Amino acid sequence: MTEITVAATQMACSWNIDENIQKAEELIRLAHEDGAQIILLQELFQTPYFCLEQNYAHLDLAAGLGEDRAVRHFRAIAKELGVVLPISYFEKAGQAHYNSLAILDADGEILWNYRKSHIPHAPGYEEKFYFSPGDTGFRAIDTKYARIGCGICWDQWFPETARVLALQGAELLFFPTAIGAEQNHPDLDSSGHWQRTMQGHAAANMVPVIAANRVGQEEEGGTSSVFYGRSFIADHLGAIVAEASRTDETYLTARFDLDAVRAYRRAWGIYRDRRPDLYSAIRTLDGQTAIG
Repeated sequence: MTEITVAATQMACSWNIDENIQKAEELIRLAHEDGAQIILLQELFQTPYFCLEQNYAHLDLAAGLGEDRAVRHFRAIAKELGVVLPISYFEKAGQAHYNSLAILDADGEILWNYRKSHIPHAPGYEEKFYFSPGDTGFRAIDTKYARIGCGICWDQWFPETARVLALQGAELLFFPTAIGAEQNHPDLDSSGHWQRTMQGHAAANMVPVIAANRVGQEEEGGTSSVFYGRSFIADHLGAIVAEASRTDETYLTARFDLDAVRAYRRAWGIYRDRRPDLYSAIRTLDGQTAIG
């Protein structure tokens, strides 16, 4: 029996980077005290979500993998507590900028640096201004406690993300997130849709999903957005087993028996019965043109 406890956190962010890092550390320590071995922080937690509008000054927030303050800080925390930490940060690499995730093992080692693959562009989510599309692809990573797969926010809306990671043997899927108000549709509450999309990934792939979102109202120029929290953990059947509120700065945990999940997944035969020879359309944009 391989049992593991995972956690997701959610918090509000200010422009005081030191305070944000300290708040994130406090949540990690609390989750660790509750037995969590892999702990997920939200997307771009060092600052407010600066992508609400296009502002060249915010490009100066980016740092290289070895220089980023949060990555450096939490490498020490991961080693001290013996926990695995996927750390979201704004990466500068040469002349390029990425929305990235450094996966830290329980000894503080950087196992992999994932760069967000799907970059959104919508009012209040001006990410194409700041980030190049990630060039790393998806990869399941062996950590001290489990083989995990990670995407970042908009990645979570694409079933291909979860399926590729599951095919590579990911036992748990993690999605740091920043999502809230829809600027063009102020009456739309997308939180239920957001959750159900990832619950579908969990159920279709029979792999638990852990999602961490932010809370609070943030402003940039003339744009204001309220982030709706509702961070959650879903089991391998897609059922939500832990969920945060829309406003609380908190953490949540769940415990899974990975051997039992693996046995359940194998019994259904979904990976045995796949037909990749019939899926060529998924490799196209128009659904028609075959790739030779």
